[in-house]
Amino acid sequence: MTMDLFSQFAPSTSFGIPLILLAMLVPWLLFPSYSGHWISNRLLTSQNWFLTTFTKQIFLPLNSPAHKWAFLLTSLMAFLLSMNLLGLLPYTFTPTTQLSINLGLALPLWLATVLVGFRNQFNHSLAHFLPEGTPTPLIPVLIMIETISLFIRPLALGVRLTANLTAGHLLIHLISSAVSAIFSLSPTVSMLTFAVLILLTILEIAVAMIQAYVFVLLLSLYLQENT
Repeated sequence: MTMDLFSQFAPSTSFGIPLILLAMLVPWLLFPSYSGHWISNRLLTSQNWFLTTFTKQIFLPLNSPAHKWAFLLTSLMAFLLSMNLLGLLPYTFTPTTQLSINLGLALPLWLATVLVGFRNQFNHSLAHFLPEGTPTPLIPVLIMIETISLFIRPLALGVRLTANLTAGHLLIHLISSAVSAIFSLSPTVSMLTFAVLILLTILEIAVAMIQAYVFVLLLSLYLQENT
């Protein structure tokens, strides 16, 4: 039973090629491309509105040097959002339920924000490790705590995204299995459970969107500290 529950998170292979690569490539193929017409269609207009609104929401509080990251973080948001939502469809695979994928996204981007801070404002970045006015006996302890909190950030980013999506997929799997199992015993209870499943699916759609936004938002806050 345990293996059946977690087998949905095991990436499959076909002809020796990991299908997780296909799952990560498909979202980019689904985005509409710009045409040569002067007037865009509704899909392109909606996409432009979403990307513009998101970019303003994220980068409005940031300084001008951080605006260079607009294209990268907006693309990351669209990438995570599309993968999270497509993973809720039947017979699909969600790459963001893999901790290795999420850490592979979080670690380089977090490290880039830290390196930007040390390059542009070295003294200010070092000052984060030791608040002003710290008593002398607490200096080693505070430096150790701040160092641990700094290095745990990419791990927290990856684990948060993985845990939320994995928990939602497991709940959907368990409740959908319960619907089919008890239908022959009590159709009424089965229909009520199915209603709960619909509500849970709507909640998971919201979670998929929120977690993609939170991932990029935290990266922007790390960037704000270092610019």
